[in-house]
Amino acid sequence: MNARRTSWWYYLIAIALGLLGGAGIAVYDEHSGASMLGAPWFVSGLLAVLGVVVLVLALQVHKYATTDPRKRPNTFVNPTLAVYTLVLAKALGLAGAALAGWYGGQALLSIAHMEADYYSQVVLECAIAVVVCLADMVIGIVGEWLCQLPPTEGAEHPKMKKAARSRQMAGAVSKSAE
Repeated sequence: MNARRTSWWYYLIAIALGLLGGAGIAVYDEHSGASMLGAPWFVSGLLAVLGVVVLVLALQVHKYATTDPRKRPNTFVNPTLAVYTLVLAKALGLAGAALAGWYGGQALLSIAHMEADYYSQVVLECAIAVVVCLADMVIGIVGEWLCQLPPTEGAEHPKMKKAARSRQMAGAVSKSAE
């Protein structure tokens, strides 16, 4: 399987779309009085726990992938778990970006009305949610990096390039000695 890294502009698009959606829901809430703004506290807590779980899984995959096969502990990282961790890290990064935009849009448009208790609570909830979502986005990006495999022992591996240069030097020395 060949997985590509998520491009940086995907995160920018996710943040922008989330920002537009969050601002749109804030405008709708202001005109209709539907009180749909804010983020419940358990959502921020759940997102934080999810980020920690993804980070722990990505660190386990990275440790297993970068350890010398002869020195690996008896623990076995299931390849399916490694792929699921990669997919989860990608999804967490993009969802964190979109949700940061969503809650950021709500907070930005609610700041003008902070004198009301409802809007001051919304701004506080959304600010905390934005921080947690940005942390999740960073954890997703780092987790995606941690899940990449080191180069194989093929011709492009640094050890093989060094060995090939040594053989070329030895061959050149032996030809000049003849």
